[in-house]
Amino acid sequence: MNATDHSTDITGRSASALSHSANALAHPASALDLFRLDDARALVTGASRGIGRAVAEALADAGCELALTARTLPALEDTVRAVQDRGRKAVVLDGDLAQPGVAEALIERASTALGGLDIVVHNAGTLPTAADGTPLMAPLQHARQQDWEAVVAVNLNATAALCRAAYPHLAASSRASLILMSSAAGLVGAPMMEAYAATKAAQISLTRSLAVGWARQGIRVNALCPGWVRTDMTAFASAPGPVSDWLTSHVPMGRWADVDEVVGAAVFLAAPASSMVTGHALVVDGGLSVADGGLAGHPKPPSPFAAE
Repeated sequence: MNATDHSTDITGRSASALSHSANALAHPASALDLFRLDDARALVTGASRGIGRAVAEALADAGCELALTARTLPALEDTVRAVQDRGRKAVVLDGDLAQPGVAEALIERASTALGGLDIVVHNAGTLPTAADGTPLMAPLQHARQQDWEAVVAVNLNATAALCRAAYPHLAASSRASLILMSSAAGLVGAPMMEAYAATKAAQISLTRSLAVGWARQGIRVNALCPGWVRTDMTAFASAPGPVSDWLTSHVPMGRWADVDEVVGAAVFLAAPASSMVTGHALVVDGGLSVADGGLAGHPKPPSPFAAE
């Protein structure tokens, strides 16, 4: 049975998927080797800063060759340097995912540059923002429809387009993993950020549907759901003050996460260590999504938005 044999057994599994599973069982690795991704070809969107950059660096540490995307090429300079310092290839691609056709083009360009794709980490996302880039926080009844549509265009429509375009490339890989960077906001009530939370919940639903639909092709699909993480995008809320105090009061661990606390989960979902994990929403949120902090009774200050 060779790698191009697409026959199926009685369960419907492809021959290539069965062969890959058999090889994994026949050649057991050490626990640390299960997290190696040597020579895997990975695309990371939104790789210029924050979680995206940290994930790209971690995948390079694990052995990946990388295609990195952002809206502008200069924004990727630091990430490229970090990946190359680790001795790994870094292909840079620019494109605004809010624009039609960009997601598909990024997939094709990444696959061409790397000679295929084994891993896609779709990290790019957005909040409603003002013209100067400042995030806009407003309850749905006061939010503008154009801001809702801008978030849906990037967080949901571009996600679907990216997944659709990635499918044939991942189906041709024996180590395919698609990771959608969702959010704990998609699992809990998130007033003042309804558009963001709704699209992140939709990504989790899409993850589960694709995981089931693509399992026979050997493609694992998972969502990663960080909680409150200190990044440039969240700086407006993580700075000391009433908003940060209110947000962290709902986190049983009582603090914001750093980006480095998310990357281990991303490498796990990409690596052989998670070879039987698909359709899962892996939550990294310090307990935020546990109902009322697991009934821990942590005192919570009044919401700074209560009068809105």
